[in-house]
Amino acid sequence: MIFTFAHLEKSVEIMSKNIRKQDFLTYFKRFSLMASSETSVTIGVISSFHQDNLSKKFYDEIKSAIVTIVPTIEVIDFVVDDTIEMRAIDEVIDCRDTQKTTEKKTKNEAINGVEIVEGVNSRLVSERYQLDNFIVGPNTQLAHAACDAVARRPGSSYNPLYIYGNVGLGKTHLLQGVANTIRSKQKDLRVVYTTADKFLTDYVSSIKWRSVDKLRERYRQIDVLVLDDVQFLAGKKQTQEELYNIFNILYEAGKQIILSGDRPPRELTELEARLQSRFEWGITVDVSEPDYETRLAIIGEKARAREFLLPQNVAEFIAENVTTNVREIEWILNQIIAEYDLRGTPPTIENVAMRLSKLSIRSLTPSMTTSKSIRSTHCSYEDLIQAVSGHFGIEIRALLSEDRKKENMIPRQVAMYLLKNKLHYTYERIGNIFSGRNHTAVMYSVKKLEEVMKKNQQVVYELNVIRDKLGI
Repeated sequence: MIFTFAHLEKSVEIMSKNIRKQDFLTYFKRFSLMASSETSVTIGVISSFHQDNLSKKFYDEIKSAIVTIVPTIEVIDFVVDDTIEMRAIDEVIDCRDTQKTTEKKTKNEAINGVEIVEGVNSRLVSERYQLDNFIVGPNTQLAHAACDAVARRPGSSYNPLYIYGNVGLGKTHLLQGVANTIRSKQKDLRVVYTTADKFLTDYVSSIKWRSVDKLRERYRQIDVLVLDDVQFLAGKKQTQEELYNIFNILYEAGKQIILSGDRPPRELTELEARLQSRFEWGITVDVSEPDYETRLAIIGEKARAREFLLPQNVAEFIAENVTTNVREIEWILNQIIAEYDLRGTPPTIENVAMRLSKLSIRSLTPSMTTSKSIRSTHCSYEDLIQAVSGHFGIEIRALLSEDRKKENMIPRQVAMYLLKNKLHYTYERIGNIFSGRNHTAVMYSVKKLEEVMKKNQQVVYELNVIRDKLGI
């Protein structure tokens, strides 16, 4: 097959997706097709500057795009086309126009999705979300293992699979990772990834056009349904009814169902009881906040993925201070890389501390980092329990017990909060200290105190007094 101008247009469209936007707009201006055969292509460009940069910096990306369209191409050359400005419109590719068209198309697909079966769209699943590149820690070990099992044998292992946890902890990564794995290994299966909001919109539209039965019939044709953020169906009784019907259709046909929410099914009190019950038919797993080691590994992996060399002390500083949300880690890393690319500013602890203040994260000041870290390592959980017990005037036995006396609740929650956020214990380890509680109960207690602290400054004051005594 001889490479044609139409092939070049398709290739440039692929390049606009795969090459960073800033680089594409700088180095890819106008292309013409000067010569071609079954194995070679000569591309005309507007200047020697573009010729040099395209051949040296982007040859591999350009060849990859061209070979995707015509696999027999082996050699690509770039020459300056002195007539490119005078050529007819249908002989020149304006790369900027292609980039704008591709970007608009991508945005539309992200909003509307791509049609999997007639009348049922799947939102775009990001290729960067893979099960293989998910950093597994104690907080996500079970969830990742369940997702891996489902991806290997959809409809057979755990059905449904329900994943819950707070925002920014990796639920969407796991869900899209499962979808990507199934699509790559079992290309014949029809996988639909959507959100509760989009499902609601589709259902309302089907009511408007009196086609609810058709919607149900279309969903019957899919093999894997991945539904994100089911908590947003709260209070939507008719939509819940339709999801109940579709759930039954898919489940009885042995089709895989994967769901996510911010709470366990039984705590979604505004969902119908029968829907809560069905969500628990398979396996329910949680993703909690990552511990220090996992956060450090996540930071390292994301920096490597961006081909950015992050100093170890800066990575440790971020891991020490950004404790609750993986998305916040991504945000601060994006800021660091952007500042380096645009200003040439190398990442330092001082710069990162300033960025963290914009997230309202109380970080250790650079001058305090070393002394604080040393003192924190000298504070054991026994020291912390003793300090909380003494401050609130309750016995250690009562503090660690499972009783529900009101006077013991806040002190117990304060102790768990400090163990988690200042000594960086895992939920499981904290649970073992407190009479063998399960990690979900500990996570609930920590979150409960965070809510109380937003409304009650006295609790914040008491907690800070204890921190000052312990030096943490």
